[in-house]
Amino acid sequence: MLLAGVGAPADLFVHLWQTVLPDYIINTLLLGVLVVALSLCFGVPAAIIVSQTNVWGQKYLRWLLLLPLAMPAYLVAYLYTDLFDYAGPVQRFLRASFGWSSPADYWFFDLRTLPGAALILSLVLFPYVYMLARTAFEQQDQNLLRASRLLGLSARRTFFKVALPLARPAIAVAASLILMETLADFATVQYFAVNTLTTAIYDTWLGYGDLTSANALASVLMLFILFTVVAEQKSRAGQRHQSNRPNKRNEVMVLSRWQQLAAGSFCWLLVAAGFVLPLTLLLQMALEYSDAGQLVRLMDTGKNSLEVAVYAASLTVLLALLFGLYRRLHQDKFAHVPQMVSGFGYAIPGTVIAMAMLATFGPLDHWLNDMAEMLGLEAPGLILSGSIFVIVFAFIVRFAAIANGTIASGIGQIPHSLDLAPASLGAGLQKMLFKVHLPLLKPSLLVAWLLVFVEAMKELPAVLLLRPFNFETLSTQVYQLISDEMLEQGALGAILIVLFGLLPVIWLNRTKPY
Repeated sequence: MLLAGVGAPADLFVHLWQTVLPDYIINTLLLGVLVVALSLCFGVPAAIIVSQTNVWGQKYLRWLLLLPLAMPAYLVAYLYTDLFDYAGPVQRFLRASFGWSSPADYWFFDLRTLPGAALILSLVLFPYVYMLARTAFEQQDQNLLRASRLLGLSARRTFFKVALPLARPAIAVAASLILMETLADFATVQYFAVNTLTTAIYDTWLGYGDLTSANALASVLMLFILFTVVAEQKSRAGQRHQSNRPNKRNEVMVLSRWQQLAAGSFCWLLVAAGFVLPLTLLLQMALEYSDAGQLVRLMDTGKNSLEVAVYAASLTVLLALLFGLYRRLHQDKFAHVPQMVSGFGYAIPGTVIAMAMLATFGPLDHWLNDMAEMLGLEAPGLILSGSIFVIVFAFIVRFAAIANGTIASGIGQIPHSLDLAPASLGAGLQKMLFKVHLPLLKPSLLVAWLLVFVEAMKELPAVLLLRPFNFETLSTQVYQLISDEMLEQGALGAILIVLFGLLPVIWLNRTKPY
């Protein structure tokens, strides 16, 4: 796609620049900056409160703040628009209570704007920041923090001068993931009528059938992706943020009653806005419009979603682990290239990846069938582009950056002395990996698997184009019902998406690997 875009005629780029491209770029940049800023404002304080204080309900907030990950952003956008729109229950209640008769009588925020889209996306994406930042705070060497206190720094200055800089690599990984997820989002920004590079690619390619212009726009988007990935890698290059003998016994800050109220309200409000309220609206619709027969029919669709998500999460984490260990254990200056290149696909829209998959595996399938006929064998059919193989492959390309960032952060916290110590005791590379590195990486592997699994359950555009005949997932079925203005009929399927996403979160919390 990038090569096709670079090879596009120069006058095409001139025409795009003179017409729509500046607006697309400005909207894309503003949306990315707003989503990252809001996600940091939500996720970092939440991580600090849960990991560093005695806030009320800490035991429950640890895992409740992860739950918005299970919510598809486009679904939350639809629910909140229906709730706060002019014809929605909130504004109807206000008009009835105060006697207002028209929009001229009062002001009410318009959710279907660029800031509104940024708010919805940040409510769903901030758990990336919360999860990685909380893990980083809890795994910090407390000896460093105590040393700063002995040198005369207050608790507040110790946090900003020592603890926060130590957590910056993990926060940078989370911010880069959120930015790439924002660049790739389509359904939410399209529903809010926010024109970004992603919507432009969709409209140009699928709406107008102009593949050349779509490739040109995709090449511009790829430049944003390349800049994001390289900048994040450079920001963490050469950093060391763990001592050889860390002390992880954390001493929490005791909050006063009013501090407890403020901190607790902040965290519980995030849980309510990002998960509880949307789920309540879905449950209300499901109870009113669904029946047992619909649930039975949805179970087969749920099995399809679960199968694809498990395959994609397992293979993606395995590849990310191999790339991460290769980069760690090899001194070659190009050892980071496989890991960096594999992360480029995360910000590419699902439809663009789907088109690339079809352009790659479609001709390959035809070649395999031609070769089978030449050899007098039965044609295998579309075994690559017409099966779930292509969906799983697209998911691996799409979500590799999630696993790469999480596992790279975990590998970075392993002291380099542990790479040499087993060899000094006569242990080989294989024993070192299975006895030392993999046990230490277990928390990061579990978190990476969880993140990829949940994202694969929610992925929509790639599955719409790549699914075989008579193969539906929960996301495609719900989207089709929403597109037909039948959200009530799709509420039960949307709840199943959320429930499948909740299972790993609950399991991860019960095992408490991190």
